[in-house]
Amino acid sequence: MALSDFVAAVVAVLRRRPGDLLPMYVLGVAITAIVRVVPFAAIGVAYLYLATTGRLDAIRTQLADLDPPPTDPTADPEEFDAWASGLEPVFDQVLTPPLLALAAVTVVVSVALFVLLSAAVSAGQLATCYGRLRNDRGLVAGLAGARRYWLRFLGLFALEFLCWGVVLGTVGIGAALLAGAVSLATGSTAGSVLVALLAGLVAVVLLVVVRALFAFAPVAIVIDDAGVFESVRSAGGFVRAQPVEAVFYYVIALLSIIGLSTVTGLLSLVDVVTAGSLLSVLVLLPALDLLKTAVYCDYRERLRPPDSPTGSLRGQLWAGLRRGWAEMTSFIRTTPGTHALVVALGVLGFWIGWAAAGSYVGAFETSISARLVGWLPPAMAVELFGNNWLVALTTAYAGIALAIPAIVSLLFNGVALGITARLEVDPTELVAFVVPHGIIEIPAILVASALGISVGVSAWRTWRGRAGRAALADALERAFWVLVGVGILLAIAAVIEAFVSPYYYRLFL
Repeated sequence: MALSDFVAAVVAVLRRRPGDLLPMYVLGVAITAIVRVVPFAAIGVAYLYLATTGRLDAIRTQLADLDPPPTDPTADPEEFDAWASGLEPVFDQVLTPPLLALAAVTVVVSVALFVLLSAAVSAGQLATCYGRLRNDRGLVAGLAGARRYWLRFLGLFALEFLCWGVVLGTVGIGAALLAGAVSLATGSTAGSVLVALLAGLVAVVLLVVVRALFAFAPVAIVIDDAGVFESVRSAGGFVRAQPVEAVFYYVIALLSIIGLSTVTGLLSLVDVVTAGSLLSVLVLLPALDLLKTAVYCDYRERLRPPDSPTGSLRGQLWAGLRRGWAEMTSFIRTTPGTHALVVALGVLGFWIGWAAAGSYVGAFETSISARLVGWLPPAMAVELFGNNWLVALTTAYAGIALAIPAIVSLLFNGVALGITARLEVDPTELVAFVVPHGIIEIPAILVASALGISVGVSAWRTWRGRAGRAALADALERAFWVLVGVGILLAIAAVIEAFVSPYYYRLFL
């Protein structure tokens, strides 16, 4: 098969039915929203511990007696050091053996959960790609693949990590011995520096070789139903049998990563940092996984991609936006109870944040005017949309963990808003700033939270055996289109927040 045919297969899959592929990649970024439930739960336990032992009251008293922090810590370092020393009694109340043990357990559990979920989602992503490249239902194949292959992917991750450690350890020890011998022979450190540079180059080359080999091993697990070590051998056999196709993938992957890194770096100069994450999740990672799966499928003679849509890309985008808006409005109409629950939880979170911040009024303060310094409207419109849509995507799809992360995220955002509002220097100014875009943005986030609960209910029914994988796949695909509609609302809110909210109210205050 010609190399251009692989690219055509990737484009066909991305255009033919994106909602049957991209949700599995959004689940990849939703892992963080699922994992952060653990530290949030730990914070709740720590709060109860501090409250029941009387330490919380002591902390509040100490903070109330603390002077406000310097406005510019760099202007007078001694003043800042003096203020920071006043926090030592607070740290004495917090840094206790039970809380330190809780922190250690939280870190271990969070890391373990992140690794396990990453293995399952990675398996699901490649299984989804394989399904779509055979013109099958992608999400159904992905859910089945996540359950079937997660342990093998975990073993593959561990094996690659071990290989990296062996390479670095071997090269490091060899370089140290050789540098020592050169120094003794020459009586100079110049030779040692040269040895270190050569060792670094050798290590980089070996690590690139390891990564290149392991790039196709996960695909072999899915397509060949191979074990961990067998997948590595199959990947090596593929590279030897079809080096042109392998190098083609490596070059495309390298150029794509360099290109995205360059774009992300340039955008970061104007404080736009989330655009790169969205492009990576919705375009780059799916395209690269589809490409390497396609070339390996062709190697095994199993490639049967769907036909490309006959319409134009522009027409397809407009049709997708219309479908997203229709799916969102339909979801809102058909789930009034879920939305009522979400509103109640949001209000509860706001009240908790407002009440919790009462003891710290005066000790800490926030200012919307200070946050608007250096505001560049076009860049902020892009950043606000990217950040808010990413939050909506992760909140909705994190709900697959039985809705718990979606509820926790909703409560957390409510608490954060309550704390910010209570500590605001000028509440009138804050309300005036928030209202124009908030009447659109806040309902959009609430819809995403309700969607997360809905996805969680579907996951629960599937887990309990009351529905099949196809039903959960339908829920994930529908969620994708609902989130397209939510994205339209968030784009409108971002434009208002960037170009209108920071400026209009100054005429009336």
